[in-house]
Amino acid sequence: MKFKLNDKVLITAGKDKGISGVIKKVYPKLNKVLVEGANKYTKHIKPVSGRAGDKIKVERPLHTASIAILNDKGVADRVGFKVAKDGTKSRFFKKTGKIITEKGHK
Repeated sequence: MKFKLNDKVLITAGKDKGISGVIKKVYPKLNKVLVEGANKYTKHIKPVSGRAGDKIKVERPLHTASIAILNDKGVADRVGFKVAKDGTKSRFFKKTGKIITEKGHK
């Protein structure tokens, strides 16, 4: 997957278009990511004996087609992969050519 935990991304489609945030969780099988502070919806909690009902804001995952990674200059970029001679695979920004560190970038 091109997106990793703690990558800074820009939302390119949907109701939160233009908002940037950090990836909190990655769902590789679903091809989705959870972006901090984005795609919030209201969840209604039904009242139960001893507890009142409530409305809380919940973040939902976004599809990876709706986000773009931000490079060091803060510009939306695409991700490519390079395989070194020793067989290690690394991600890089397609516009700048700079390699992305494995611990994510901010």
